[in-house]
Amino acid sequence: MKKSAKRERFLNVALELIHKKGFKATTIRDIAQQLNFDVANVYNYIDSKQSLLETYLFSIQDEFHDSIDLVLGSTHTPKEKLRLVISSYIQITAKRPFEQALLANEWRNLKEPRLQVFLNRREDYENKVKTIIKEGITKDEFRKVDIEITTHTVMSSLRWVYLSYINPQSKINAEIIEQELTDFILAGIVKT
Repeated sequence: MKKSAKRERFLNVALELIHKKGFKATTIRDIAQQLNFDVANVYNYIDSKQSLLETYLFSIQDEFHDSIDLVLGSTHTPKEKLRLVISSYIQITAKRPFEQALLANEWRNLKEPRLQVFLNRREDYENKVKTIIKEGITKDEFRKVDIEITTHTVMSSLRWVYLSYINPQSKINAEIIEQELTDFILAGIVKT
């Protein structure tokens, strides 16, 4: 097995184990046992459990930011921008469901100063969503809604989507989730 394939397998097993047991409950020994490694071999792949968490959280957060920044820089209408944000969020989640699970559930385990950096970046992302909603209200595409509540509703609606991709029995199609969730969110704010 090539080194990159071994590393990928290691990281996938670690992510799934953390998802199943939780970050705090998952030990380096658990990861090693799952992979039939000696504990010392785990450190060939990661510096620490904390560094694994940081790497994944900031990596997926970067991808979400890159995606929304492209949308914000476009000339699309606010309605189309929101549609694109929802679409890209779901597509990223479909590709990286266990990392999204970390983002939704395990971020609290980051240690300072990285925790504050993470929280600032999360707030920055939410502010970008607010910008789209404000623009939609200003351009009379969206109803006059409470921007804070609407932003939290959009974000909460998106954060659970990873569950559909982690569950092996789930037969949910990414395109169907994307369409239904987009329709649901837009129906609540778009002017008719």
